[in-house]
Amino acid sequence: MSAMYRGQECEELFVFSLLLAIIYIAFISLGLPDSLLGSAWPLMVGELDVPLSYAGIITMTISAGTIISSLLSDKLTRKLGAGLVTAISVSLTAGALLGFSLTNSFWLLCVLAVPYGLGAGAVDAALNNYVALHYASRHMSWLHCFWGVGATVGPYIMGWAISADHGWRSGYGIVSAIQILLAVGLFLSLPLWRKANSGSADEENYEAPIGLGGALKIKGVKAILIAFFGYCAFESTAGLWASSYLVEYRGVDAETAAFFASLFYLGITAGRFLSGFVADRFGDKNMIRIGVVLMCIGVVLVALPVKVVGTALVGLVVLGVGAAPVYPSVIHSTPTHFGKENSHAIVGIQMASAYCGSTFMPPLFGLIAQHVNIVFYPYFMAIFVLLLAVMTERVNRICEAR
Repeated sequence: MSAMYRGQECEELFVFSLLLAIIYIAFISLGLPDSLLGSAWPLMVGELDVPLSYAGIITMTISAGTIISSLLSDKLTRKLGAGLVTAISVSLTAGALLGFSLTNSFWLLCVLAVPYGLGAGAVDAALNNYVALHYASRHMSWLHCFWGVGATVGPYIMGWAISADHGWRSGYGIVSAIQILLAVGLFLSLPLWRKANSGSADEENYEAPIGLGGALKIKGVKAILIAFFGYCAFESTAGLWASSYLVEYRGVDAETAAFFASLFYLGITAGRFLSGFVADRFGDKNMIRIGVVLMCIGVVLVALPVKVVGTALVGLVVLGVGAAPVYPSVIHSTPTHFGKENSHAIVGIQMASAYCGSTFMPPLFGLIAQHVNIVFYPYFMAIFVLLLAVMTERVNRICEAR
């Protein structure tokens, strides 16, 4: 019996390890398309004969799709299972990207942006919740590090396609082909997902979904949604406006500014890789606190009214490293804070809240920079860091009392 038990345990370990590798690959794929539009848009504008600002229509359509599918992910995953939802979602995204590579119409791109967003939001919520339920905190950090790898590689693929005179459509076509291969692999891996979930009282075996209304009634959920909104508003604003702030207010040349703005994202990716080695030791709560402290230091360095430009440049790197552990730790702590039976719904709502923050806050600061002054860049970020700190500590107190 002992040998049989050990054999079964080894088999389960192998299944979960193999499944984790598949999830990592899926997250690289999830990051691949995220930077393609920005890389290709300067060429797309001329070929499609539309104003430069029309990129915002496509991105807003994608964001709307991700918000909707994030809110629906609870019902979908309970009904179909995380594996099938992931496979279908990646297929939707792959089909949309294939359409991007074939069309000459801007308005058709807007139509294709709908399945693009729906697929991205559903797979994001499903995989985040699955890892939060079944794997240690370090894997959540590394999972989001792998997303950063995909988001970094995507522009290189597009850049190669353009520089080799294959055009931006080829860039989309290559990423679409990668997504199609992944979708096929995910469908083939469905028995593995079923085997991993068999006999475990995981999230797919709970009965009726609690829904948006039910989730919001749980103490602490509203606070964590505000915290997540604040974090994603901070991250997207920091990345989008870093170069403009350095050039227009700090007098840094455009090339140096672009380099240090990219280091903000490199700081996030590298920080998540390193966070994985200490996340289990420190725990989600302390990882968030460490991140918030570093983010505060980074904001102060960027805002310091000194003539030494280096402080602002270093500040951007510190901001990225500080931001690194926050997102994965908030997601991973969700089942612990609110119960495994509720994590599906709450993770989906968190994703929706995150997309709202990253979609609407950077344009708001753009209006402030245009009509008031870009000098408020670090102070605008400070508001969201403070919001994040206050709300995460509020959740800690509520859950400890519970």
